Amino acid sequence: MASLDQRTYSPGVRISEGNGGLPKVSLSSHHGSEAEIYLFGACVTSWKVSNGKDLLFVRPDAVFDGKKPISGGIPHCFPQFGPGPMQQHGFARNMSWSISDSDNVEGDPVVTLELKDNLYSRSMWDFSFQALYKVSLHSKSISTVLTITNTDKKPFSFSTALHTYFCASVTGASVKGLKGCKMLNKDPDPSNPLEGKEEREVITFPGFVDCIYLDAPKELQLDNGLGDVITIRNTNWSDAVLWNPHLKMESCYRDFVCVENAKIGKVQLEPEQSWVAEQQIAIG
Repeated sequence: MASLDQRTYSPGVRISEGNGGLPKVSLSSHHGSEAEIYLFGACVTSWKVSNGKDLLFVRPDAVFDGKKPISGGIPHCFPQFGPGPMQQHGFARNMSWSISDSDNVEGDPVVTLELKDNLYSRSMWDFSFQALYKVSLHSKSISTVLTITNTDKKPFSFSTALHTYFCASVTGASVKGLKGCKMLNKDPDPSNPLEGKEEREVITFPGFVDCIYLDAPKELQLDNGLGDVITIRNTNWSDAVLWNPHLKMESCYRDFVCVENAKIGKVQLEPEQSWVAEQQIAIG
């Protein structure tokens, strides 16, 4: 067992100082896969299978200052997806989470992070809540379980997403599995998305892409254009988002695509109720 700050963690789970001095959880599987998660924002910033290739992307302009959300990896959007009454994508991605549990299952490490309301969150969203984020690393996959519980005495509603950045060659990347879905295309006017139906079997990223897919399937396939086919599975994430900023992010748009599991419509929770959603990203 590893020990730091009088805490003990399961084998394959280690906490250390990351970029900007921010606490970072490192997961190491006996299969050779690795992952890194910053407690700030509970942001998974790296996922490598045994060949050492990182399948997630962190933008070169990412700031690790404990104030601005980390740009890349798997940031949280909660309790608001996109723009709205509070700051863009809510506050979960720029608050510090804590480690509530760790485990090791047949050589695969598991860590559970926790976020609760405080004065900062209540200044934007005046509710008491608990968010638990369980991350499990396997030989060729990484899976997450997000549980939101209403710990208040009154009901609340929220929207949420996992804004996953994948390493990619944007000219060669493509996504399969969304044909037939209702789509909200935020290009050219994000405030007035165009409604339509996805007719393409294979969706590519020829320019600016910002598209929401409602009632998306439980499994999508991403060809990252770098020789990898990644399967993105979900339970209870009802929607999907594809995004690439193109020339709005000249320095790095060629090197990533975002394929996001999302819950765009509001989730309503009564006191003591919970909402649970799972994601698995797998290769090979």
